[in-house]
Amino acid sequence: MDVFEAVAEPNRRFLLELLAEGGRSAGELVEALPSLTQPAVSRHLRVLREVGLVEVRPEAQRRIYTLCPERLVELDQWLSRYRRFWSDRLDALEQHLNTTHGTPRPNGKTR
Repeated sequence: MDVFEAVAEPNRRFLLELLAEGGRSAGELVEALPSLTQPAVSRHLRVLREVGLVEVRPEAQRRIYTLCPERLVELDQWLSRYRRFWSDRLDALEQHLNTTHGTPRPNGKTR
């Protein structure tokens, strides 16, 4: 499995979002996903570890998971090729809204 396959799964993306806020114990991650069992969360964490998106370190009786942001560079590089499409679309939307609804002025009225 690669990084792309790993982040394709919604629960793994949610785990990454949680870990982007800071390291968390396995128990905290299980509590954050009440719809999944502890073994299911552990499997998702194992996948994320295997592709290098998270690291785990023992801390007393707990295991603390942290995000490895450098592995997200691969995703960012792939997405960078497509950002220009988003920018073009957003510019076109802004132009359309300005044309159809008028450009808002500082006093809140349209021209």
